[in-house]
Amino acid sequence: MKRLFILLVRGYQLMISPFTANHCRFHPTCSRYAIIAIERHGALMGSWLAIKRIGRCRPGCEPGLDPVPTVAELEAVRRSRKKS
Repeated sequence: MKRLFILLVRGYQLMISPFTANHCRFHPTCSRYAIIAIERHGALMGSWLAIKRIGRCRPGCEPGLDPVPTVAELEAVRRSRKKS
């Protein structure tokens, strides 16, 4: 399933992205972020992280470096939410 999702993102990169203007606010780009997230966290969690990232990509947001969180960083967030 992971490969299928990555293939879909790569298809977007090759067939759709070249015909749109480059308006990416973040580094890495949203499509590259999606691939890294899917590779690192699996198809479901990686897709969820990519969807959240695309939701942040809007006028008024602070542009810049926005790396994919590591597995340890996500675990720390989950543990802190359970304690609250």
